[in-house]
Amino acid sequence: MMTHKEETMSQHLSDNASSPQKIGVREFRGNLTAYLRQVRQGSTILVTSHDQVVAELRPPTPSYRPRRQPGALRGRIRMSEDFDETPPDILESMERDL
Repeated sequence: MMTHKEETMSQHLSDNASSPQKIGVREFRGNLTAYLRQVRQGSTILVTSHDQVVAELRPPTPSYRPRRQPGALRGRIRMSEDFDETPPDILESMERDL
């Protein structure tokens, strides 16, 4: 026999409706990993406290995480020849008395 909590969790996990799921803060905290897995798979979840929505969890938009292209700037970045030389005005300010 399932507890009420397990039954509720099972019901949420099997619900494939297009409308967002509403869950309480306690329920969310108790099953965080399972709900984050659902979000990763495309679900939207509304977290409520006293019947008011306090958070909305949904997968990030594709533009949120642009894929990095290793080597995309190869040959475009050059270091100045005097890169490792300290400018004379900086040296002078460091040698002055305070």
